[in-house]
Amino acid sequence: MVSTVTVRGQTAIPVAIRSRYNIKPKTFLEWIDDGHSISVVPVPQNPIKALKGRFKKAHLLKALLRSRKEEKTI
Repeated sequence: MVSTVTVRGQTAIPVAIRSRYNIKPKTFLEWIDDGHSISVVPVPQNPIKALKGRFKKAHLLKALLRSRKEEKTI
């Protein structure tokens, strides 16, 4: 998808992107410049709530306990 930047530096977000990422009026967008490309990421209104359930399969408790066990042996 392509959009044009106006002389005032504004651009329109295509409706398909707005719908997919739930971007509505007053949604904040974070612009990330890595030196080679630019990424635009919507910032959720409640970032903690947005992360809920994201790490279910990550087994974070097991990783923490393993790390603590390794620290004790050092």
